[in-house]
Amino acid sequence: MWVADQWKDYEVLDATKGEKLERWGDYILVRPDPQVIWSTPHSHTGWSRKNGHYHRSAKGGGEWEFFRLPDEWSISYRLGGSPLTFRLKPFSFKHTGLFPEQAANWEWFSQLLRDAKKPADRPLRVLNLFAYTGGATIAAACAGAAVTHVDASKGMVAWAKENAGVSGLGDAPVRWLVDDCVKFVEREIRRGSRYDGIIMDPPSYGRGPKGEIWKLETNIWPFLTLTAQLLSDDALFFLINSYTTGLQPAVLAYMLNQAVAKRLGGRVEAEEIGLPVTESGLILPCGASGRWHR
Repeated sequence: MWVADQWKDYEVLDATKGEKLERWGDYILVRPDPQVIWSTPHSHTGWSRKNGHYHRSAKGGGEWEFFRLPDEWSISYRLGGSPLTFRLKPFSFKHTGLFPEQAANWEWFSQLLRDAKKPADRPLRVLNLFAYTGGATIAAACAGAAVTHVDASKGMVAWAKENAGVSGLGDAPVRWLVDDCVKFVEREIRRGSRYDGIIMDPPSYGRGPKGEIWKLETNIWPFLTLTAQLLSDDALFFLINSYTTGLQPAVLAYMLNQAVAKRLGGRVEAEEIGLPVTESGLILPCGASGRWHR
């Protein structure tokens, strides 16, 4: 398992009875987690001094209950000696605007970018698809890459730009695009565009800006093979993340071997990603990632 264990401003304090107790900077949140099927005592003191609690509804969805929690706050992560800052706020479907476990992947591809031999005529180019609030975008930009950030949500792209600004990367070479990822990739292929690294974090289900429907089980394989055409001949990496239970690491590895390694060689790895739990010493599984690198 790849573990995001370098955080100072974030911590999973405890996990039991379908919920996890998290510290986000100075604030403590309780959120549901389907992986936490065990039952242990609520012995950590954080359970009694939480600032926010997301209650899952039996009918689907849920709602927040707040206790002295600001509307918005920030946490930082140090990557390669540089502090990255992320603005947080609780919103529907229990999210806060950041997936801390992805720091394990930021560390991986950022090191590849820093160590790579740069082309003489341009910076290394990275494409981030389904890019959300820009954690991976900011990490790649911090490592010196020129990033194309694509997400179908105008609000998420605006949030990502704010994160870049507060991280001191407001002037970094990032293209911020509100677009359907599939249609964007198709246009990039027609234009002959190429990228040195590609990151994708596809949702289980989603809609594009014009109502385009995305279903992971149906669309991921044709989209992966399509997107792989954008890799340059001397590309560095391809990263795919999944939070869908049925998409296991072995499946991600198989797809990357077929779509990328067959043409470009290199190495494919896939693992669960996770976060350490302070109270128990366990590692909480938080999805899976597949990595190809040269």
